[in-house]
Amino acid sequence: MNNIPKSTFFILIFFIGFLGLNPLSAQETWNLQDCIAHVLAHHPQVQQTAVNKNSATWELRQAKANLLPSVNANVNHSYSLGSTINPNNNVREALNVQYDQFSLNAGIDLFNWQNYLNIGLQKRYQSSWVYQLEAIKNQLTLVVVQQFYVYQNAKAWREVLQTQLAGIDEQITRTEKEVAIGTRPKSDIYDIKANMGNIQEQYIEAAKNEAFAKFNLLQTLNIPRDTITFVIENDTQELLPPAPTEVAKIVKNQPEIKRIEKNIEIANQKIKLNQAQALPQLVGQYQWSTFYSKVLDTDNQIAFQDQIDLNKNQYIGLGLSIPIFNKLQVKTQTALAENEKTIQELTLEKTKQELWTSVQKIVEAYDKAIEKYDFIQANFQNQKLSFERSQEKFNEGLIDAYTFFIIRNNWLNANYNLIQSKNEVLMQQDLLMVFGVD
Repeated sequence: MNNIPKSTFFILIFFIGFLGLNPLSAQETWNLQDCIAHVLAHHPQVQQTAVNKNSATWELRQAKANLLPSVNANVNHSYSLGSTINPNNNVREALNVQYDQFSLNAGIDLFNWQNYLNIGLQKRYQSSWVYQLEAIKNQLTLVVVQQFYVYQNAKAWREVLQTQLAGIDEQITRTEKEVAIGTRPKSDIYDIKANMGNIQEQYIEAAKNEAFAKFNLLQTLNIPRDTITFVIENDTQELLPPAPTEVAKIVKNQPEIKRIEKNIEIANQKIKLNQAQALPQLVGQYQWSTFYSKVLDTDNQIAFQDQIDLNKNQYIGLGLSIPIFNKLQVKTQTALAENEKTIQELTLEKTKQELWTSVQKIVEAYDKAIEKYDFIQANFQNQKLSFERSQEKFNEGLIDAYTFFIIRNNWLNANYNLIQSKNEVLMQQDLLMVFGVD
């Protein structure tokens, strides 16, 4: 802590409070795969889409259930008081009569194309939600990958600046001793301190950017408090970028494309479903019924069971319904479904182009990142040897403090450039893997 300026320390404390971080709380260590697994399991958008997918499954079951008959049992208990029909002789008299009616009704659609077409429609809705869920997972994964590496780069830059500040304090202390014994001019101390303020400002800005980058990552992961340390555990690995001809195939297999294609099928099915409203419908009906009646205040009654047996009745019927005119609803709804199909087809072409552009940009960025990383990695050892030689010259008094300060910072920046370049390769590689490149 002695190597960090007080102003910087207080700003770091502010951002700790901003993120709700308890310095004494237990920290978990997560890599990128842990982040992806968490967001796919706990993000509200994923959970909401999963609920919609489950609802679509129940809608399909309901559509299939419409093919089954409906059966109802009815019981009615009533009284007729005053002038009424005598159930024993069918003559109207001044009587009080009790009635008990029992019936069993059943009905079934024997011919109704709308039921069958609706089943096909609900199947397509169910598939659409499956692809929608996968598309949302891919979108969230892309965001997590990018934010994860943005944070890693911000963290690496802050650590480089922190090392620079620590080195300046050490260099000032050593130079002051050399000035005291007369081996270095006092102006070397002024040169070093003159550059210290600039690095302190950069460090404060870097710490702020790191805090914001981590906050954004935690927010995407839907984690309210900072109790996680994010680390990179995997290394670069061989990944063959897809050829331009393969990009089109990759795009075709994306869940977002399959979702829109399924929506086009849904629009087609809606057209058929609306047109089916003009077709005749055949309905089968069945009813079993009986009743019991009792004239009150008299003992001359037919037994309950005898009346139930005598009054039994069965009804079997077929009903044919032929639509003739329905206020142009079929034509209107069919036209709307055709418009929906056209919109989905245009959306499909637009989405294909956008995805093709996105994948192609990642492929190009990946190629350039590998090329840049290979160059920086090959030149890294030369920069290291150059820095070590400059350090020997500074210790021998052959170069001044300001020159060595510049050389040292360039060396630290070279370390950061190597880390950033490697992170860029990893990020573009992980983005390609989200699109199914392996």
